[in-house]
Amino acid sequence: MNMARKDSEARRDAIRVDLQLIADMVEPGSRVLDVGCGDGELLDYLVHFKQVDGRGIELSTSGVNACVSAGLPVIQGDAETDLNDYPAAAFDYVLLSQTLQATMAPKQVLENMLRIGNRAIVSFPNFAHWRCRVGLALQGRMPVNESLPDQWYDTPNIHFCTIKDFILLCDEMNITIERSISLDSTGRARGIGSGMFFANLMGEQAVFLLHRS
Repeated sequence: MNMARKDSEARRDAIRVDLQLIADMVEPGSRVLDVGCGDGELLDYLVHFKQVDGRGIELSTSGVNACVSAGLPVIQGDAETDLNDYPAAAFDYVLLSQTLQATMAPKQVLENMLRIGNRAIVSFPNFAHWRCRVGLALQGRMPVNESLPDQWYDTPNIHFCTIKDFILLCDEMNITIERSISLDSTGRARGIGSGMFFANLMGEQAVFLLHRS
């Protein structure tokens, strides 16, 4: 087995479950913008396994350096301001993974995502997960877990939301939800559909595929 093939298989084996769900929603050969792409794990996968025309934008210098070192076309920028500069319908998909809750103006970010992309894919930790509820009720402390790993004073998250909150926001913004998936603490994926109560209680994370109504 040659080195290139080994590297490709390693990338596929290493991708997180939530990132794999996002990748599965993206059509091969699409134009993709990965907003807040971090070290480029998802973008790298999409370029190599979905043959997308991919671009990335990342705030941290370390993330941008990691992406550029991996040969990914990523620029340094802030989703809250720099998405304004992209033309309408420039991409087939705009992705935002585990970042919406860290933005100052999430509604504006969503508006821009659906302006510059035909579809948007958003994932976020669900603050209504039962572990969060129990932790607050019994311990009286902000939750710390795999989805929310930082202490309250170190977290980048400033707008915690629940699956129900996000669905209601989409309705308010006239955004159509094409697909919605919740992930429990074991990484098991379930469609949300009409079972919002169960998803909101048991889902540790959520992934949504959206388009403008």
